[in-house]
Amino acid sequence: MTELTKILAEKFGFTSFRKGQEEIIQKVLNKENVLGIMPTGGGKSICYQLPALLFDGLTLVISPLISLMKDQVDSLNEMGIPATFINSSLSYVEINKRLNRAQNKKVKLLYVAPERLESEEFLHLLEEIQIDLLAVDEAHCISQWGHDFRPSYLKLNEMIQFLKQKPTVVALTATATQQVAQDISDLLTISKSNQINTGFARENLSFQVVKEQKDSYLIAYLKTNENQSGIIYATTRKEVERLYYLLKHNGFSVGMYHGGMDKNERAQSQEDFLFDRIQLIVATNAFGMGINKSNVRFVIHAQIPGNIESYYQEAGRAGRDGLASDAILLYAPQDLQIQHFFIEQSSLTNKFQQNEYEKLREMNQYAHTQMCLQCYILRYFGEQGQNCGKCSNCLDEREAVDVTVDTQKVLSCVKRMEERFGKTMVAKVLTGSKTQQVRDWHLDQLTTYGLMKEWSQKQISAFIDYLIAEQYLTLTKGEFPKVTVSAVGIEVLLKKRKVYRKQAPIKQLSIDDELFEKLRALRLELAQEQNMPPYIIFSDKTLQELAQKKPKNLVELLQIKGVGQNKLDKYGKRFLALLNEQQ
Repeated sequence: MTELTKILAEKFGFTSFRKGQEEIIQKVLNKENVLGIMPTGGGKSICYQLPALLFDGLTLVISPLISLMKDQVDSLNEMGIPATFINSSLSYVEINKRLNRAQNKKVKLLYVAPERLESEEFLHLLEEIQIDLLAVDEAHCISQWGHDFRPSYLKLNEMIQFLKQKPTVVALTATATQQVAQDISDLLTISKSNQINTGFARENLSFQVVKEQKDSYLIAYLKTNENQSGIIYATTRKEVERLYYLLKHNGFSVGMYHGGMDKNERAQSQEDFLFDRIQLIVATNAFGMGINKSNVRFVIHAQIPGNIESYYQEAGRAGRDGLASDAILLYAPQDLQIQHFFIEQSSLTNKFQQNEYEKLREMNQYAHTQMCLQCYILRYFGEQGQNCGKCSNCLDEREAVDVTVDTQKVLSCVKRMEERFGKTMVAKVLTGSKTQQVRDWHLDQLTTYGLMKEWSQKQISAFIDYLIAEQYLTLTKGEFPKVTVSAVGIEVLLKKRKVYRKQAPIKQLSIDDELFEKLRALRLELAQEQNMPPYIIFSDKTLQELAQKKPKNLVELLQIKGVGQNKLDKYGKRFLALLNEQQ
């Protein structure tokens, strides 16, 4: 056993390193600046905590959240590793006391917020301390192209120049695109060869996108996964509160967390969740960064996040223990407007606002792609991956239908509109809309006008989203992007490539179908028990879909048209029992 693995076992309780950890630690011990990009749950903290024990001086950790600092420090002290933090929750006297402990080598790790580095007085105090290692946690915050840019992090470069100790720098993050990784490396003087990326794949996560009946699906899913621990994210405080009261009303063990709450209430909610006093927490994205709760079995996004980086970081809080876990996005197109509002209200320059709009479009395309969801995320971060075999797209058993002709109609329309318009206008032209805007641009005179009038604008808009996600169409940059045809799309127009899209098979069930008749008999029995007409319980159309799709559990049953939460609660178990008998 090497000295490193011995310390790993004695102090941290692990018998072997995870991928990338030992390589990063060796570079740190060789006093080389290094960037570690490891997925959430990949064990980033050990990459600076273990070297801290081998250095004579202090390891200074830059950490963005007070809750994260306390969690890490409590964990280290529990393992017998002396650590402390300095943040705005402490008095001036207590801060000096902790700095004195660091100066006298009574602690090995000192956690500070990046804002603290803006104080010249604090930097002068640090000069009196032997600092051997500077660890930058959540390093994506340093990049103006990162999803959680913090201007205070830009002071890091100045601080490194200011410190006479010239400590080794280790930067760590779970989510960095190639552009962000380069930005971090440039700012912290890290060579390309010292960027250690262990890969973004989280093999224990099952990604899912659900597009209908969000509240009903959520309740059914939580009932099916009773007694499991999970996080439900919402974008706004108002939606957090609405979902909290909805789940509370339905008898779930739930708390909530958002920035508008009293800080003591927030702290109590967080503690109740960490200590398993409550099973669920509904929260804005202010909750969770650095929370090391390992037994979170699912993360559900009740509204679409603003970008893939945020989504993947938050989804990655499920299954930190390596066990199978779910990451579910409940998608509704109207939720995009909330993210648009946030971007519009931000103080970002126009250039960075355009970047945020582009990231939001990538997130929207995630909800429309039919490729493996894990592969889609990996592609975003510049990686190639194998189909995961367990996301909602990989498990989609609907038949792949040839939609080449419909695709050609859309691509042809975009071309005839000279690639000068956005998705909404393309949909209007294809459906034969008679709006003034269409007439003003003389788009009603195009040969593609009304070419898909049997479709609704909503259906065509969703189809265009699919074609963008599959890269047959592309979008220009900016708040109001124009739709253009890609090189792959040109191949489709030239009949060199076919397009397939999964959709529910069209199947007409005959009225004497055996299972359908059994379902009708059960409906009649329930109707007679309650003295009501059978059609009020379920329509024939609902029974036909039940006979066709044969749902196996309450979550699948809820996806059947005509089955709402109330009817699910009243009749779900009886119908499921009958369906399960036939399988």
